Amino acid sequence: MSSSVAITVENLSKLYMLKHQTNSSGNGLRHVLQDSLKSPFRKKHTPHQGDKEEFWALRDVSFDIKQGEVVGIIGRNGAGKSTLLKVLSRIIEPSKGRVGINGRIASLLEVGTGFHPELTGRENIFLNGAILGMSRSEIRSKFDEIVAFAEVEKFLDTPVKRYSSGMYVRLAFAVAAHLEPEILVVDEVLAVGDVEFQKKCLGKMQDVVRMGRTILFVSHNLTAIKSLCTTAVYLSSGRNLFQGPVEKALDLYMKNSAHVRHTTDRDKNASMKIWIRSCQPEKMAFTCSETKAIQFTIQAKESCHDVVSAVILVHDQNSVCVAQCDSRWVGLRFGPFHAPGSTHAVLNLSTPWLKPGSYRVTLYLETIHGFCDQLDDACSFEVVGPYPTEFENGESISRRALVLSDFHFVEETNAQ
Repeated sequence: MSSSVAITVENLSKLYMLKHQTNSSGNGLRHVLQDSLKSPFRKKHTPHQGDKEEFWALRDVSFDIKQGEVVGIIGRNGAGKSTLLKVLSRIIEPSKGRVGINGRIASLLEVGTGFHPELTGRENIFLNGAILGMSRSEIRSKFDEIVAFAEVEKFLDTPVKRYSSGMYVRLAFAVAAHLEPEILVVDEVLAVGDVEFQKKCLGKMQDVVRMGRTILFVSHNLTAIKSLCTTAVYLSSGRNLFQGPVEKALDLYMKNSAHVRHTTDRDKNASMKIWIRSCQPEKMAFTCSETKAIQFTIQAKESCHDVVSAVILVHDQNSVCVAQCDSRWVGLRFGPFHAPGSTHAVLNLSTPWLKPGSYRVTLYLETIHGFCDQLDDACSFEVVGPYPTEFENGESISRRALVLSDFHFVEETNAQ
């Protein structure tokens, strides 16, 4: 392994065996006792091949990361990003392949990783530092900086099991970043912290970069990836689709995301009473002065007295939410459903203030009980110029609500 290479990955694969319950009588304690009493001498059930399914979280992933390089790991949920970081951090062993690490590695993968809940914040700083290979004197020399950065002075001698998730993250990141590892691995845990702390963490990682350290950064915040990273690894379904300049990786990721549809047959969604069945059209383009309609279908599997509202989010090319609309804002709710059927909702989208570019729409359903269903990348659209001159120096679009010229629906009872 060359001294200029911090991490080398060769044909890395990770296999999990997914177990499926095939006992038709149930798997609760009552069912187990009933079966034992009925046939006390019967041989216990041995799972056969059909009870298990192979799942490759990673499949033949290969790449090299040079010393001092800042690499973003991008991909959809389930692409294998967190599994990759756990293998690199020696938390789990790969099924196949080889990993080479040149230098001390510090990992921040999940809230509370490496912390003991019964120990205080002070004790966990020394524990975590020791796990990362630091001597007690090294930890003590950085102790005040860690505490000041994490902003947990008042709770330093409180067991961390009483910390909020945000406090957990602040302390864990402070320890990992201040103990000066040669390689810093950061997963999407920063999303738990508040906005100010996220900015603080990004600033600290930029300081680590200037020291010539190597960083692997997983995030769905593509703006942070673009500003911090020079290269990126794009994973999809456990495979490495691309490694190279961050701009090209993000472009490829966004193009692929625009065409990805849910593989699940949403007409057979057995886990919910009400869900989003479909959205049309999947793609469209219009100018800044046009209005286009998006139609989505809300399906009820059975009669249901819940009343649902629809929430629409619009994301730009960097996955930043630039607009949102809630049907409750215009006094619109759907239901109750007195019989199985569907409701068609039409959203007329007018965007004179959206700059030319690509956008994606995410749909949510909510009831008074909370979240009901979600359809990511429900549709995508392109806004083409010219951009109205009155908006050239206008207010930030991230603070504006989605402009609606109309929002109405047509109900179809007992529709299949």
